Amino acid sequence: MTASYVSDRFPGPDPYAPLVQVPSFPVTSTDLVDGEQLPIAQRGDEGVSPQIAWSDLPEGTKSIAITCFDPDAPTASGFWHWAAYNIPIDVTELPADAGSKEGLGVGAVVLTGCSGIKGYYGSNPPAGHGPHRYLFAVHAVDTVLPADGIANPTQLGFNLNFHSLGRAIIWGWDEN
Repeated sequence: MTASYVSDRFPGPDPYAPLVQVPSFPVTSTDLVDGEQLPIAQRGDEGVSPQIAWSDLPEGTKSIAITCFDPDAPTASGFWHWAAYNIPIDVTELPADAGSKEGLGVGAVVLTGCSGIKGYYGSNPPAGHGPHRYLFAVHAVDTVLPADGIANPTQLGFNLNFHSLGRAIIWGWDEN
């Protein structure tokens, strides 16, 4: 079955296709409508991270990670808009704008994304480049990852490939 975010409408690949396939679990947002254009609040330099909630994590989950990735950016490696990990398993949601708070307000490790910002960076596709997808992924992780050993979202993604028990994606798109 093809993921809902895979379409000829978007120029980039399915970034999760080459990874270890894991089960999904429920993920919802009061700010995002899956597959629809991102609300103004989540866009641009002043964008705030959306509210995201999850449930029914796979057995053995020890921590949670959250990422936002644009696979349609005009680079060979996409563009990371948000990456945080070691979210405690008793946390079941992040409120809107948690991405601007130290440790997401829950003691997580927050990484610096491709924008150079440590926290959430709103959608900002180049004018005229066409629509871009923003994949908000919640990862159920089988361990608490080292707080000092992961320098960037790509390294986090590498670790998540080997330690994810489940992955749930809610996504939106934007175009300038």
